[in-house]
Amino acid sequence: MLLAQGCDASVLLAGNERNAFGNAGSLRGFDVIDKIKATVEQACKRTVSCADILAVAARDSVVAVGGPSWTVSLGRRDSDTASEALANRDLPAPSLGVTDLITRFAAKGLNHTDMVALSGAHTIGRAQCKNFRTRLYSEDNIDPAFATSRMATCPQLTGSGDSNLAPLDDTTPDMFDNAYFGNLKLNKGLLHSDQVLYTLAGGATEDIIDGFASNQDAFNNAFAAAMVKMGNISPLIFPQGLVRRTCSRAN
Repeated sequence: MLLAQGCDASVLLAGNERNAFGNAGSLRGFDVIDKIKATVEQACKRTVSCADILAVAARDSVVAVGGPSWTVSLGRRDSDTASEALANRDLPAPSLGVTDLITRFAAKGLNHTDMVALSGAHTIGRAQCKNFRTRLYSEDNIDPAFATSRMATCPQLTGSGDSNLAPLDDTTPDMFDNAYFGNLKLNKGLLHSDQVLYTLAGGATEDIIDGFASNQDAFNNAFAAAMVKMGNISPLIFPQGLVRRTCSRAN
């Protein structure tokens, strides 16, 4: 979870960032945002930005699956461009190690605690086989039984079952809780970029994970704080930007 251009709804534009390696086939729900936008436009034309709708929807989605709430500042405006190349350069790929992850998050003004808390968004959702195949078949910091269970739907041959899905949190895949962190302590992180936060971090993030694994409230509070910080990354404020009529395309 991170932003390429900032809080400008660029990721909602069809193509472009959606086609970046870490996003293609993984990001979903664009039609839901478009439906919300259409309803809002009927009531109040060209006033509420897609960026604000996305920020509020993110908060409300977390609350709907049992997670914390936070205050969403409003007033963002939308970009009319997006860049696949920028997303590929700046977004953290599932293959990254700890040093690169810290660098990517720090470039957006997010510290170690923010990074670990936002990674905890993987308490819900699914990942594609192509993004965790190498971990299953090539890494040794993985629980053998967990790896075997995932191999059943993720064959070793590249190109075979690439889009098959597995839950990022094998324990409670549809609940926002701290089970993700407990999984990391058991070597049951699905993505390389998840598991390295605990087993290959060299002391950088293990204590944070231990704290979140043992204290749901600590995780909730840190996640909410990190979402507020992320929501303030390079927003477009009037007179910059515009309000898109449809979130998936430029005006």
